[in-house]
Amino acid sequence: MSELLPEKTLREKMTRVIESLPSDQVTLAAVLELIGREGLLLFCVFLTLPFMVPVSIPGVSTVFGAVIVLVGFSVMFDRKPWLPARLMKRSFPVAKLRVALEKGTIWLKRLERISHPRLPRLAEGVVATRVNGFMLVVGALLLMAPFGLVPFSNTLPGLAILFLAVGVLQKDGGCVLLGYLTNLATFVYFAFLILTGAAAMREAVRKMLELFS
Repeated sequence: MSELLPEKTLREKMTRVIESLPSDQVTLAAVLELIGREGLLLFCVFLTLPFMVPVSIPGVSTVFGAVIVLVGFSVMFDRKPWLPARLMKRSFPVAKLRVALEKGTIWLKRLERISHPRLPRLAEGVVATRVNGFMLVVGALLLMAPFGLVPFSNTLPGLAILFLAVGVLQKDGGCVLLGYLTNLATFVYFAFLILTGAAAMREAVRKMLELFS
């Protein structure tokens, strides 16, 4: 894959992948083979972009989160991701795929402006790779949590995944650390939602019992 993607920036790598796509149809398996492991992390970045708003489209977080879970496990164990064979053989029109990827390169250019190599122990090495893969899985599971209509419930885990993926690609331990902290913030936020919801439910039950007593 290094021969295919010799460029230095994430945007240049994505542009090279776009140029290497066939002219008509391409399968998911072919795309994964073409872009390699770095492309999996770029794919995670792309999948988080729809969640950079307070409330996301219902149902999308489950599908995208499931894909990121599989990518996270592949990063943890340094292997190609496992996806159902039926999904791997699914073909996509290259024209539409190219448009989506080109839009993603715009966001990559913006992200690259604020990211640079630092705190290497958090971004490189066997231990860091396993931890970061695990944190991608955690972020994806939080993204799949059934709070889609609650403001920021998709944005926070989406940001965590975005920071982690960009941090690993850019060897930016500071960005990776932001991913850890954002996952933690998501846990706190969800715990608050659950506790608040439980308290509201108890109060509603108490009032109902009072009415019928």
